[in-house]
Amino acid sequence: MSRFQRIFQIRLFKQRSFRFAALLLPMAGLAAIALANHAIQSAARGRCFADIDTVPRHRVGLVLGSARSLKSGAVNLHYKHRVETAASLFHAGKVDWLLVSGDNSRAAYNEPADMRDDLVAAGVPADRVYLDYAGFRTLDSVVRAKEIFRLGDGECLVISQKFHVERALYLAQKNGLRASGFIAPDPPRIHTVKVKIREQFARLAACVDVNLLDTRPHFLGPPVPIGPDTPQPPPVL
Repeated sequence: MSRFQRIFQIRLFKQRSFRFAALLLPMAGLAAIALANHAIQSAARGRCFADIDTVPRHRVGLVLGSARSLKSGAVNLHYKHRVETAASLFHAGKVDWLLVSGDNSRAAYNEPADMRDDLVAAGVPADRVYLDYAGFRTLDSVVRAKEIFRLGDGECLVISQKFHVERALYLAQKNGLRASGFIAPDPPRIHTVKVKIREQFARLAACVDVNLLDTRPHFLGPPVPIGPDTPQPPPVL
């Protein structure tokens, strides 16, 4: 075999290897997303409710945060439906307390305070709403619910849309908290397409966080057990 032929074969081999890798990597990514989705759905199976009449009573409803408004200035219907659902659960006697957990990473942006204000406007007493200012991610919210706000197995009812509740229950289970979830209504489909696409990657990230990286919340701190004798916690920032 001539030197030219050997060089040609080496280049051909490299090209084929590159094409194979370019085909294999997306397939591996899709497989990983599918496995993450299956694991999260399995963890939530039998623990999600959508009917206020049939959901068991829980001591605390954990309301997962979101922006009150979209970048366009329009109302964020994911947020609106979560707050309305949480208020309905409280008024129906299905939760005794509400823990609103969201992002307050800068002074001008305060998801927990927004949720509290809207819950109070919906008739929930202010002293029944606890604020978690460091719920920057869903993982932070559920781990802090257990470790800071001292929620135990069976006490916590996670309130959000179905895709979010399922992921939260998976993260809670992986961090030693057995919770249930209540599904708030989805906005019209036109408002959910991008959210559902992002959720696939969020589910993969959640599995990586708890199974490979052992990711912890950005902030912990002293315990704040939820109850009549515990004052509201101050902002963490």
